[in-house]
Amino acid sequence: MKKLLAIAIVLGGFTLSAQEKKEEPKDGWKKGGNISLLFNQSAFNNWLAGGTNSIAGTLNINYDFNYIKGDWTWDNKIIASYGLTKLKGEDLQKTDDRLEFNSLAGKKAQGNWYYSAFFNFKTQMSSTDVNGVQQSHFFSPAYFQFGPGMLWKKSDNLKVNIAPGTSKLVVVASDFTDVPAAAVAAFNANGGYFGVQANESIRYELGAAVNAYYKFNLMENVSVENILNLYSNYLDDPQNVDLDYTVNVVMKINKYLSANLALQTIYDDNAFRGFQTREVFGLGVNYAF
Repeated sequence: MKKLLAIAIVLGGFTLSAQEKKEEPKDGWKKGGNISLLFNQSAFNNWLAGGTNSIAGTLNINYDFNYIKGDWTWDNKIIASYGLTKLKGEDLQKTDDRLEFNSLAGKKAQGNWYYSAFFNFKTQMSSTDVNGVQQSHFFSPAYFQFGPGMLWKKSDNLKVNIAPGTSKLVVVASDFTDVPAAAVAAFNANGGYFGVQANESIRYELGAAVNAYYKFNLMENVSVENILNLYSNYLDDPQNVDLDYTVNVVMKINKYLSANLALQTIYDDNAFRGFQTREVFGLGVNYAF
């Protein structure tokens, strides 16, 4: 996992000057996106080496709608992903669940620099259960980030936004934080529920955010998309920087088929004290719109 992420970063750095060309912006909307269905399946019959029949699928939506008017730029992105797997003899299990919206507005300052303001929202679409106990569901948790900053934008495919005064809200359902008085101290000492304290439903943070996006063609019919989000909370352990890094690699076979690889790593010590990692690879049916 770490090696693959490192390779993606190095390749991105080496291809920066070769791949990225100056684009002349045109006023108006620029829209485009992709819907893909990744499919994996395994079947065994009298297979002495062993194995379990399985089937898995992941539906992904990635859509951009960007607007330019004179010195103003407004970029928007919707990301949605949902995956399920079924092992023989076991119940359906969720392998992916993500809903995210990003909006970034900028007013040209000088060169490739813009005065900016951004908004980010993310949550999950269905509940997560562990041993029959519900751990989370839609809008619990829900994350909101917004704030002013400075945007460096060379093109729609290469941009970095720096927001040193970012507000962050973590919203959760009150039933997850409703604990008796005797258990409040222990609940809070363990970090609460996604950082939200006992008998509360919102956690407010103020910090600095850095959001970077870089998409390039590694070779013909192979595209690599990098999405990096960093956040440091001034009010609580600012040295513990939250990280969310995603690499999406699409290897087109023809107009509708491709092999897709998605790698994601998350560090957020309010949710889990360690790195969370996810990898999805499979044959995809794609539709561009």
